[in-house]
Amino acid sequence: MFDFKKNKRTSLFAPVNGQMIPLENVPDKVFASHMMGEGVAFIYEDNIVCAPCDGRVTLIAPTLHAFGMMDSCGAEILVHIGLDTVNLQGKGFKVLVNQREKVSKGTPIIEIDRDYMRNHDIVLTTPVVITNAKDFEIDIQNCTRVEKGVTEVLNFKKI
Repeated sequence: MFDFKKNKRTSLFAPVNGQMIPLENVPDKVFASHMMGEGVAFIYEDNIVCAPCDGRVTLIAPTLHAFGMMDSCGAEILVHIGLDTVNLQGKGFKVLVNQREKVSKGTPIIEIDRDYMRNHDIVLTTPVVITNAKDFEIDIQNCTRVEKGVTEVLNFKKI
């Protein structure tokens, strides 16, 4: 039989409103060096981080600073909210969905307390990476200003 999913292109959309930047510009060498995977990052201006695609929430970090998703093609997507936010131990974050829940692109996943982040000098640059990128052909879109759930930031297909 044919494996139609293998040839299907899937898109990731902006999880926030703001500006998209190349992963190389993230001031964290783990993300900037693509050690965690291939993707993009965002500098954003609101307090809601949304699902970048349709899929299942596979992980909500115990410290609430990151979440993982898996889409129908098997892409493992990590959304890491801010830099060094693991040190906050969950303070300043509110989870809006349950782990293992199916969600659609643009579904609010985590809300941040922007005042709390500002008062603690948190850099809110937010990388979004496909952690199993070696299994996919990935095309990053050329855009700067993004709208959550609307702007396509990258697309990929299974190799």
